[in-house]
Amino acid sequence: MRIPCIPVLRHTLGPVAKATKAKTKSRATTGRKSGPAAPPDEASLDFPRAWVEFVDPGDEEQVFRCDLTWLTSRWTCIFGSGCQGIVAGRADDGCCSLGAHFSDDEDEKRVASHVTRLTPETWQFHGLGTGKDGFWAEENEDGERQTRVVDGACVFANRAGFAGGQGCALHALALSEGREPLETKPDVCWQLPIRRTFDWVDRPDDSRVLVVSIGEYDRRGWGPGGHDLHWWCTSATSAHGAGDPVYVSYRAELTELMGPAGYEELVGLCEARFSSSRAAAEYSGPPSVSRVVPRCTCLSPKTHPGLCEPNGRPPRPEQWPRAKEALAALSRSCNEWI
Repeated sequence: MRIPCIPVLRHTLGPVAKATKAKTKSRATTGRKSGPAAPPDEASLDFPRAWVEFVDPGDEEQVFRCDLTWLTSRWTCIFGSGCQGIVAGRADDGCCSLGAHFSDDEDEKRVASHVTRLTPETWQFHGLGTGKDGFWAEENEDGERQTRVVDGACVFANRAGFAGGQGCALHALALSEGREPLETKPDVCWQLPIRRTFDWVDRPDDSRVLVVSIGEYDRRGWGPGGHDLHWWCTSATSAHGAGDPVYVSYRAELTELMGPAGYEELVGLCEARFSSSRAAAEYSGPPSVSRVVPRCTCLSPKTHPGLCEPNGRPPRPEQWPRAKEALAALSRSCNEWI
């Protein structure tokens, strides 16, 4: 099964290659940029990650490459409960300050079919978006179609204090009708914070395979301007405290992006990762760093003194009790959320 092409987020902050272009040719490789130092609440962009590759059960010529570090993390959207917003001083806008760019005409038409069910009671800017002189979509300075921006945020973003409730009117519409928000919202909105990219890879035996990467939509995903965002949640420690890991909480979105069979395969691999981590944590011998905390994203004597000595060696027997305490703390705080 060839996955339908849904272009990923494209904002004025910087260019992001469309998936349609990636399907016709591989993206050019650019120099690696680490960007500025991470804000106090955010982890660095560059740290070891665990990836897994598997053939798409529905298409043997297609391979999924998935970031297990991200997909098994405990990230959750904290809009309205700690979100600092991508623009300074506009925390109530969350990530809606720029409006939403439509991936194609079909995306805009799909959203339009749901806008007709919004009312003045559920949509704060209903008067501006409907009627003879109203409009909710516009063409930006780059000639691209996007949702209208009103007073510094998307026209569908109900502001704090609105009687119908704060937040995306299209998201609220879906929930009120028992739908998944991906049905009513623009593609770029429901995909965040998952990023899907496409790359054709030429193999040594002259065969070609389409590699579909599923991972975190970090600051780099926004293009060069992503480093200038006031705050971004995927790397923020304050947004990593959910009960369910991302692969569970984003079941509907991942199923849409990967297909049912691909998603089920991913679930099995994520659960195997958790099982191996639990088994390692229950190991009765020395809590060896290499066995108990594989591919830890922030392990060092400074950040986790109970898990390794200054020379990087595993704890000595007399240090095992302290190491177990440190491991418990690590499982709650580490970016990898093993």
